Amino acid sequence: MNAKITHISWGRMEVTLGDQVLIFKDCKVWPDGACAWDWRETGTHHQPGIQPADIQEILDRGVETMVLSRGMELRLRTTPEARQLMKEQGVEFHIEETGRAVELFNRLSKRGMNVGGLFHSTC
Repeated sequence: MNAKITHISWGRMEVTLGDQVLIFKDCKVWPDGACAWDWRETGTHHQPGIQPADIQEILDRGVETMVLSRGMELRLRTTPEARQLMKEQGVEFHIEETGRAVELFNRLSKRGMNVGGLFHSTC
Protein backbone atom coordinates (compact mmCIF):
# COMPACT_ATOMS: atom_id res chain seq x y z
CA MET A 1 0.00 0.00 0.00
CA ASN A 2 1.77 3.13 -1.24
CA ALA A 3 0.86 6.52 0.17
CA LYS A 4 -0.26 9.06 -2.42
CA ILE A 5 -0.86 12.76 -1.91
CA THR A 6 -4.21 13.25 -3.60
CA HIS A 7 -4.98 16.89 -2.80
CA ILE A 8 -3.12 20.03 -1.91
CA SER A 9 -4.46 23.51 -1.37
CA TRP A 10 -3.56 26.35 0.97
CA GLY A 11 -3.56 24.86 4.48
CA ARG A 12 -4.87 21.42 3.47
CA MET A 13 -3.31 18.21 2.22
CA GLU A 14 -4.95 14.83 1.67
CA VAL A 15 -2.95 11.62 1.71
CA THR A 16 -4.59 8.41 0.48
CA LEU A 17 -3.51 5.08 1.98
CA GLY A 18 -5.50 2.26 0.46
CA ASP A 19 -9.14 3.20 1.05
CA GLN A 20 -8.29 5.67 3.83
CA VAL A 21 -7.96 9.44 3.27
CA LEU A 22 -5.95 11.36 5.88
CA ILE A 23 -6.22 15.15 6.12
CA PHE A 24 -3.40 17.41 7.32
CA LYS A 25 -2.14 20.97 7.27
CA ASP A 26 1.51 19.89 7.14
CA CYS A 27 2.53 16.26 6.97
CA LYS A 28 5.21 13.62 6.95
CA VAL A 29 4.66 10.84 4.41
CA TRP A 30 6.45 7.54 3.78
CA PRO A 31 5.61 4.52 1.61
CA ASP A 32 3.01 2.96 3.91
CA GLY A 33 2.01 5.80 6.19
CA ALA A 34 1.62 9.46 7.02
CA CYS A 35 1.21 11.68 10.05
CA ALA A 36 0.81 15.34 10.92
CA TRP A 37 3.99 17.37 10.95
CA ASP A 38 3.80 19.50 14.09
CA TRP A 39 6.54 22.11 13.96
CA ARG A 40 6.14 22.78 17.69
CA GLU A 41 7.62 19.35 18.50
CA THR A 42 11.05 20.43 17.28
CA GLY A 43 10.77 24.22 17.41
CA THR A 44 10.87 24.47 13.62
CA HIS A 45 10.38 27.86 11.96
CA HIS A 46 10.62 28.98 8.33
CA GLN A 47 14.18 30.04 9.09
CA PRO A 48 16.47 28.25 9.70
CA GLY A 49 13.98 25.64 8.49
CA ILE A 50 13.67 21.86 8.45
CA GLN A 51 15.90 20.33 11.11
CA PRO A 52 17.37 16.85 11.53
CA ALA A 53 14.73 16.07 14.20
CA ASP A 54 11.98 16.82 11.65
CA ILE A 55 13.23 14.20 9.19
CA GLN A 56 14.59 11.55 11.56
CA GLU A 57 11.26 9.69 11.91
CA ILE A 58 11.10 9.23 8.15
CA LEU A 59 14.77 8.28 7.84
CA ASP A 60 14.23 5.68 10.56
CA ARG A 61 11.74 4.00 8.21
CA GLY A 62 14.56 3.29 5.76
CA VAL A 63 13.59 5.58 2.91
CA GLU A 64 16.12 5.89 0.11
CA THR A 65 14.85 9.20 -1.27
CA MET A 66 13.47 12.21 0.58
CA VAL A 67 11.33 15.02 -0.84
CA LEU A 68 11.22 18.21 1.23
CA SER A 69 8.84 21.03 0.41
CA ARG A 70 9.63 24.72 0.73
CA GLY A 71 6.03 25.85 1.08
CA MET A 72 3.76 27.44 -1.50
CA GLU A 73 5.67 30.73 -1.33
CA LEU A 74 9.12 29.15 -0.86
CA ARG A 75 9.53 30.53 2.66
CA LEU A 76 10.52 27.25 4.36
CA ARG A 77 14.22 26.48 4.32
CA THR A 78 16.22 23.35 5.16
CA THR A 79 19.09 23.55 7.64
CA PRO A 80 22.60 22.52 6.60
CA GLU A 81 22.47 19.94 9.42
CA ALA A 82 19.39 18.24 7.91
CA ARG A 83 21.07 18.16 4.49
CA GLN A 84 24.21 16.69 6.07
CA LEU A 85 22.23 14.01 7.90
CA MET A 86 20.64 12.83 4.66
CA LYS A 87 24.02 12.82 2.90
CA GLU A 88 25.60 10.83 5.75
CA GLN A 89 22.82 8.24 5.52
CA GLY A 90 23.13 8.00 1.74
CA VAL A 91 19.62 9.33 1.17
CA GLU A 92 19.02 11.17 -2.10
CA PHE A 93 17.01 14.32 -1.46
CA HIS A 94 15.06 16.94 -3.37
CA ILE A 95 13.93 20.33 -2.06
CA GLU A 96 11.09 21.88 -4.06
CA GLU A 97 8.12 24.25 -3.94
CA THR A 98 5.24 22.33 -2.36
CA GLY A 99 3.25 21.69 -5.56
CA ARG A 100 6.34 20.38 -7.36
CA ALA A 101 7.37 18.41 -4.27
CA VAL A 102 3.98 16.66 -4.21
CA GLU A 103 4.22 15.82 -7.92
CA LEU A 104 7.73 14.45 -7.47
CA PHE A 105 6.79 12.40 -4.40
CA ASN A 106 3.83 10.84 -6.20
CA ARG A 107 5.86 10.13 -9.34
CA LEU A 108 8.67 8.44 -7.39
CA SER A 109 6.19 6.50 -5.26
CA LYS A 110 4.33 5.28 -8.35
CA ARG A 111 7.64 3.97 -9.71
CA GLY A 112 7.92 1.87 -6.55
CA MET A 113 10.73 3.87 -5.01
CA ASN A 114 11.13 3.92 -1.23
CA VAL A 115 10.41 7.63 -0.84
CA GLY A 116 9.46 9.81 2.10
CA GLY A 117 8.73 13.48 2.44
CA LEU A 118 7.85 16.52 4.51
CA PHE A 119 5.18 18.81 3.11
CA HIS A 120 4.26 22.35 4.16
CA SER A 121 0.90 23.48 2.74
CA THR A 122 1.07 27.21 3.35
CA CYS A 123 3.73 29.87 2.89
